[in-house]
Amino acid sequence: MNIIFLGPPGSGKGTQAKILANKRNFIHISTGDLFREEIEKKTELGLKVKSFIDQGKLVPDEIVIDVIRSRINPSSNILFDGFPRTVEQAEKLDEMMDGFGKKIDIVFFFEINENDVVKRMVARRTCPKCGKIYNMITNPPKNDETCDICNVKLYQRDDDKEEVIRKRLEVYKTQTSPLISYYRLEGIFEIIDASKSVEEVSLEIEKKISQKILLK
Repeated sequence: MNIIFLGPPGSGKGTQAKILANKRNFIHISTGDLFREEIEKKTELGLKVKSFIDQGKLVPDEIVIDVIRSRINPSSNILFDGFPRTVEQAEKLDEMMDGFGKKIDIVFFFEINENDVVKRMVARRTCPKCGKIYNMITNPPKNDETCDICNVKLYQRDDDKEEVIRKRLEVYKTQTSPLISYYRLEGIFEIIDASKSVEEVSLEIEKKISQKILLK
């Protein structure tokens, strides 16, 4: 089974993707994680990606597609987290999956209020050493602004600042929203209420996956 998690930044896709990947042994492909890896390594790709992210813009399709193609394993179930972001990317993904003899089975759309997204993301802090992400409201560290694991000061990523978040949400609405229509027509679109707790969202996802498996 191959799944897509679709939704605005800060809707909880990444958290749920990690939970599901561990439960059901999916290969978790997150463009955000892949790009952050390249940025941390200060590769040529990483520098290009950072320039777009810092401005609140989407990374160009040709860069995204090349990175995704290199990570697809034809023999494994795949969970795409935050990809595709445009209809053009979705069409390219369909072509790639078809080439591997695979297809997308379910697209989960994480629905959430825009102001709730901003509150969540502004409160995020990241450990510069281990990469662990905290939320100062819902999942704070034991000691203020300090990583529980590494005992180093947490920082706020540039793309977690309010002005950048607002720009990202505007870009998301104009460029990514058409994906909803695209996947509705495919008959594989499922809405998830992302305003619920992590546990409730996880249970809803599991329920819908189980129903899909029974129908196969």
